[in-house]
Amino acid sequence: MIPLHLAHHTVSCCAGDGLAPLRAALRNGTSGLRPHRIEGLGTDTWIGEVPGLDDTALPDPMRGFDCRNNRLARRGLAADGFEDAVRSRIAHHGVRRVGVVLGTSTSGILSTELAYRQRAPEGGPLPAGLNYPGSHSTYSLADFVRTWLGIEGPAYVVSTACSSSAKAYAAAARLIHAGLIDAALVGGVDSLCFTTLHGFASLELTSPEPCRPYDAARSGISIGEAAAFGLLERATGSLDADAVLLLGCGESSDAYHMSSPHPEGLGAQLAMEGALAQAGLSPADIDYINLHGTATLNNDSAEGYAVASLFGTRVAASSTKGITGHTLGAAGALEISISAMALADGLLPGSVHTLNLDPTVPIDYVLASRSAPLRRVMSNSFGFGGSNCSVIIGRAG
Repeated sequence: MIPLHLAHHTVSCCAGDGLAPLRAALRNGTSGLRPHRIEGLGTDTWIGEVPGLDDTALPDPMRGFDCRNNRLARRGLAADGFEDAVRSRIAHHGVRRVGVVLGTSTSGILSTELAYRQRAPEGGPLPAGLNYPGSHSTYSLADFVRTWLGIEGPAYVVSTACSSSAKAYAAAARLIHAGLIDAALVGGVDSLCFTTLHGFASLELTSPEPCRPYDAARSGISIGEAAAFGLLERATGSLDADAVLLLGCGESSDAYHMSSPHPEGLGAQLAMEGALAQAGLSPADIDYINLHGTATLNNDSAEGYAVASLFGTRVAASSTKGITGHTLGAAGALEISISAMALADGLLPGSVHTLNLDPTVPIDYVLASRSAPLRRVMSNSFGFGGSNCSVIIGRAG
């Protein structure tokens, strides 16, 4: 693949708005996870909540898109001058030459959940205020972002569970390489809702404590929410050595089970091998892997086996979900941004809350953050149904 320039990126998550608070959390090993305070949830778990979303409605011209997910999207666009950077590229390339490719798992489904709670006890119609196309629909996210920014290029949403926004990067790269667009706003947004909180609890996958990825006593995930965005363009010859490039993406579908990965991580290994092949790299060229690392028993074991099979113990690896929680459809883009910060700072992020490593997973797992020279980083995102995506980014020089 011809490398693409990740010209700008930003994140809003439970660690804070913008890259600065997340960078501090990565360096200092602090977590944004807290015990949930959601009325009526009825389960004991920790979450990664972005505060204030319920109090910040969208402005009047955009009220048709008002829902928690799009409020979070707006919050993310406003961080780190990202919106201004996108508008600059729109002015340069033209409104039809910029695309929008985003990932989400549940979009604004919370609006529909709340609407059902407002129905009369005996049933009847949903409240008139529910606007399905502007909230619950998965396309609502891309439609809101392109309308907010005035983008007229291709726009669509990828919804493949937890691999969604990593696959958005791969899809956007294809659009650029096909010559359909010159730049792409990529990323993902997923927000807290009852469907995912109750759903993962019903599968006995949520933890009653902060998640502990790759810990021998790990007990499940901590669900979070986030908006993570990137701006992809063709790379020019004038890039600084510190510029971040998208080098390769690998995708696979192992189709082993609807909610469990292949026990030996075969689909995960295929995705990692695909990313290396597209980037023209070997396993020895990767300096750090940001693992999917959800802290469930099966996921961490399967991914660990796949990493060990391909990389052995040579490559440092860790999961950062102990800081952010598992942000589902936004996790891929969030962790690509974390990987980009690791490259920029020369930092191997530690695994917050992980105490005793699982001795059955033979990889070089990083417990405490430390400095290290990094040139190329892989980020893994694996979803329900065996939808897998690995992304490799690297420094330009």
